[in-house]
Amino acid sequence: MIIAFAAADTALPPLAKLGLVAKLVVQDGLPADAGALVQAAAAAARFTGKAGQLFDVLVPAGDGAARLAFAGIGEPNGAGRMAALERAGGAITAKYLTSGETELAIDFAGSGLAPEEAAAVLLAARLRAWRHDVYRTKLSDEQKPSLAKIVAVSAPDGTEALWETEAAIAEGVEFTRELVTEPANVIYPASFVERCKARLAGTGVEIVVLGREDMASLGMGALLGVAQGSVREPQILAMRWKGKAGARPTAFVGKGVTFDTGGISIKPAGGMEDMKWDMGGAGAVAGTMLALARRKAQADVIGVCGLVENMPDGNAQRPGDVVTTMSGQTVEVINTDAEGRLVLCDAVTWVQKEYAPATIIDLATLTGAIIISLGHEHAGMFCNDDLLASQLDAAGKASGDSLWRFPLGAAYDKLIDSPIADMKNVGPRYGGSITAAQFIQRFVDKGVAWAHLDIAGTVWIDKPGATHDKGATGFGVRLLDRYVRDVLES
Repeated sequence: MIIAFAAADTALPPLAKLGLVAKLVVQDGLPADAGALVQAAAAAARFTGKAGQLFDVLVPAGDGAARLAFAGIGEPNGAGRMAALERAGGAITAKYLTSGETELAIDFAGSGLAPEEAAAVLLAARLRAWRHDVYRTKLSDEQKPSLAKIVAVSAPDGTEALWETEAAIAEGVEFTRELVTEPANVIYPASFVERCKARLAGTGVEIVVLGREDMASLGMGALLGVAQGSVREPQILAMRWKGKAGARPTAFVGKGVTFDTGGISIKPAGGMEDMKWDMGGAGAVAGTMLALARRKAQADVIGVCGLVENMPDGNAQRPGDVVTTMSGQTVEVINTDAEGRLVLCDAVTWVQKEYAPATIIDLATLTGAIIISLGHEHAGMFCNDDLLASQLDAAGKASGDSLWRFPLGAAYDKLIDSPIADMKNVGPRYGGSITAAQFIQRFVDKGVAWAHLDIAGTVWIDKPGATHDKGATGFGVRLLDRYVRDVLES
């Protein structure tokens, strides 16, 4: 989707040449000069300007008629203002994406929006347009996206400059969605790395890749244990954007299980196809690194992806096996389907030894239990530092990638003690998301601020949202970017 900016010309006839013009309307604020016919049409459609409401009419324009749409942005000073604006921008795209219209104008004249508010409308409009039709060969013309360009007309001063940053974020979100959506025969550890290399080429991001032999020499027995049932070689991908020198870096670590059968503890067949997105944490890290590089963020950030495929095989890890992690701690593998934490523990140890970050934030589609707890509206947050937790919570609220904090503590930690090793990889059925977080915490060095984000319920949604269609959401990119903006660049 192309977002362009036009000169501040609010007269309707020139806009009519674009074929379709969308105007933003506050609740109960349809312009008085809209005309009696438009007023009557709005009343008939029960359009009041609530956030996300949309209706359109044909209006006279010169010798013909123009298609005029009105998008509601809700109360001018209502709660959740930015979310309301995103609903408006997303609604415009959702309505006209396959309408046959190839271009539309969003007319900001008279909207009263600030530059950052106008940019939010445009970001949502672009994000809602993303689709992955690569493998669909029989779409009818009516099903194919037609809308290719949105022109911002009379945007508030400063919006176009802000859009450069928002466009970088949009590219990062779209890249994450692409990685998460691709099937497991296309995106596996090695191809994930190659796609990231291609997308990050020329951005200034430094890339380091570890293969099986590298990881074996480092003693990554937990990650390699997950991978040993697959013919796909595991990878560690590290991406560093050093936009600011000096302080210790911040690390984002993503779980990248490119397909998860559960291994020997095999999952039920129904719904297993969804496990192509068990690398959603790694996808979010890759998209974030692209966004930071594109907007040239003034921060030192390392993105690390632990990439494996978890398959059943004659060589696969067995329940009851004991593995030695890179940290030297041993793990009794009770359930091979609790594999993400085994990947993360070695990735977390490695990034600490290699880069000595001050802060680590890991993202993982780690537990089904988090979906039972929070549904698809929030990701779970576990944190050893109250300041970091508050910073991430604020970033979640500002970005729309919402978080909800869960407890950690010794009572939960002892639930993963093993009778024959330092720990086991699962606790009892209850508190499953918490014991998973407790497991990862055992590998975080003293003095390192750490947060674990369980995003299992938010990376893939079965219904459309304000800024996404069904499927991959790109969750995590906007959250991490906002954290970088508000904390590392402040």
